[in-house]
Amino acid sequence: MAGIFRTIYDWLLRLFWATEMDVTMIGLQNAGKSSLLRVLAGGEFTIDSIPTIGFNTKKVQKGHVTLKCHASTRATYLLGIIRYIVDAADQPALPVATEELHDLLNKPSLEGIPLLVLGNKSDLPNKLSVDEIIEEMDLKSITRREVSCYGISAKEETNLDAVLHWLIARASR
Repeated sequence: MAGIFRTIYDWLLRLFWATEMDVTMIGLQNAGKSSLLRVLAGGEFTIDSIPTIGFNTKKVQKGHVTLKCHASTRATYLLGIIRYIVDAADQPALPVATEELHDLLNKPSLEGIPLLVLGNKSDLPNKLSVDEIIEEMDLKSITRREVSCYGISAKEETNLDAVLHWLIARASR
């Protein structure tokens, strides 16, 4: 019986207090943006994913919040919160990812937009820890916006609930 009330409650929340939020996922090729997007939208993780060309969009429903998630290697599509995805196991690519991120954050049109850095592939050996990502990407130097960093694994679905909660908390503001 409690399940029926929960379903009705969730439906009423979506009907009267629905919130939509645009979230852009940006990162270097092969960081796992599309895989993460597919898993968040309720799909299965696949190892042999074809690289995305252009723009990939999916909707993720969580309670009364709908996240319109966009994945791209290009920063021309920025909307809402910036989610920058890095491959935590590809340490040689980190300097390029760091440079691209800091260049992106210097755009006046993006001033103040919250930043969520996700170190994907945390299930792999020799991956960087969250503290190492923060240090290597010089995230502490970013001061005029909210910045958070999580280690995740799209494959193992590690920390994805924490990421969704972080995003939903910002949708309510």
